[in-house]
Amino acid sequence: MFGIILAGGSGSRLWPLSRDLYPKQLLNLNSDKSLVQTTFERLNKFIPADKIISTTNAKHLSIIKMQLKELTDNPIVLSEPETKNTAPAIAVAAKFITQNYSDDEIILVVPSDHLIKDEKSFADSIEKGINLAEKGYVVTFGVKPSYVETGFGYIQTSQPVDTGYEVKTFVEKPDSKDAEKYITEQNCFWNSGIFMFKASTMLKELENHAPEIYSVLNELDFRGKNEIPYLTFTQMPNISIDYAVMEKCNKIAMVKLESDWKDIGSWQSIYEISPKDENNNVMVGHVLDMGSKNSFVYASSKLVATIGLENAVVIETEDAILACPKDRTQDVKQIYETLKQQNDDTHSVHRTVYRPWGFYTVIAQGKGFLTKIIHVKSGQKLSVQSHNHRSEHWVVLSGNAKVVLEGKEMILSSGHSVDIPVKAIHSLQNPFEEDLEIIEVQKGDLLVEEDIIRYEDMYGRV
Repeated sequence: MFGIILAGGSGSRLWPLSRDLYPKQLLNLNSDKSLVQTTFERLNKFIPADKIISTTNAKHLSIIKMQLKELTDNPIVLSEPETKNTAPAIAVAAKFITQNYSDDEIILVVPSDHLIKDEKSFADSIEKGINLAEKGYVVTFGVKPSYVETGFGYIQTSQPVDTGYEVKTFVEKPDSKDAEKYITEQNCFWNSGIFMFKASTMLKELENHAPEIYSVLNELDFRGKNEIPYLTFTQMPNISIDYAVMEKCNKIAMVKLESDWKDIGSWQSIYEISPKDENNNVMVGHVLDMGSKNSFVYASSKLVATIGLENAVVIETEDAILACPKDRTQDVKQIYETLKQQNDDTHSVHRTVYRPWGFYTVIAQGKGFLTKIIHVKSGQKLSVQSHNHRSEHWVVLSGNAKVVLEGKEMILSSGHSVDIPVKAIHSLQNPFEEDLEIIEVQKGDLLVEEDIIRYEDMYGRV
């Protein structure tokens, strides 16, 4: 069996903690590992590491690889040139498997944002789906609903078949009236977003129900490689596997997911899995509260003081604050989309931005200048690069910096500085045991990350 981890989402409903360039699957929300790392470890209990394939967006590729390399030496990651949706991601991964292995392989597809603690029961449930997948079913794994939720798909089952049930209807994200009706029916389940099928089965379903995806697949050749050509992939429609295949397929079976399961998709879901105080509150970070009940307050960088809140969510980050009723957390996605339409960077990046080599924090910005604190981990280095529109001035705050400037090397200790002229080829490196921290002042008429021309990079971003 092969595993596919879907790790390309934006996590828009967990804004402002989740951002476009550092989404929820990269965050440590419930353990000391990120969601994508815990997903990989869960699959690796019964699938070899060299048969687990992660799909992500090109802008997350280096960070996904870095996180997975902490768990396995050579993670297989397919990088999508554009953000599409789950149908193109699953289709491309299935094509990759058929060309490099065979079309009779069973594939298990899992999102990267689930919380599952009972891993033995999870593995047992997956085992029950194998016979159904062998018989040509597209298998989905259902969860018994516990409340009205419009953010999930719903499955209605009919008669039993093998270790599961045949699916009568598959409805993706109904309105609240229909969702309320579904949860009262015994044969209705939430769609967990976990699927299993033979590669040949899924490719046939795509040919029948999503020819616009299948025709593009025929142009892809993955034999001996895992690169997705941009000009080919851009022809893919932006559509989920639920709408493209599951609502149309006439041979779907469902297996009950017997383990615990939480989709970490909203602040409501984070609240539900978190330990509560005596007033049923979840308070994270530097929070001072008086008399609030049933509320979730998250402070990441400042003191947040609250008085008498009830059923509320307050999320504070370095550059944004979210406040809403707890039952409106699904609507956070609309805030994210509005910021995106307004070209507001708050939807995209944090003031602190994580990179494979460490992170940087923007501490001041104005017309013609931008100031960052850059933290480089021991043994790491930034790419060899240049800029067409800005100069930079670096001052070492702590540690020692190896600077390569126009081919010349220098070692700078704390308090020393260097100027990087416009268009100069340079690199910042930390081959030392102690972490490095510098302050960087950029000056120029265009101060954006796109003004980076890379020549060499140990993280494959050239």
